[in-house]
Amino acid sequence: MPQDNENLLTVLKAELAFVASGGYRNPREATWRPHFIFQDSPTCLNYKNLGERLSCTKCALIGLVPRNRQQERFPCRHIPLDESGQTLEFLYRTGTEEETYEILANWLLANIAKLSERAVLVKAP
Repeated sequence: MPQDNENLLTVLKAELAFVASGGYRNPREATWRPHFIFQDSPTCLNYKNLGERLSCTKCALIGLVPRNRQQERFPCRHIPLDESGQTLEFLYRTGTEEETYEILANWLLANIAKLSERAVLVKAP
């Protein structure tokens, strides 16, 4: 499996573990504000970064963001999470917290399965 796919698989698995452990629901920091998926988890390059903000173009998730949205301030909010193209940006405005977490979990599981299948195919003789 190419290195970037392997890195993406690792990041998606870590994100799923973070979601499953209640990472967004039980924040240890900034309890006074809403928490944003990807941005407020260890997935984000800028998570707990108190220095100069790192470019999102170096993020493992950037390849999942449509090209026309990759220069947004928070490109991860524009990743299509289902077949209808719903994004976090859309769900923050229209969905409930439960809907958002369910769509996210399904998206993570589907992408992890797809990347894992590719890894098995690459390793096959």
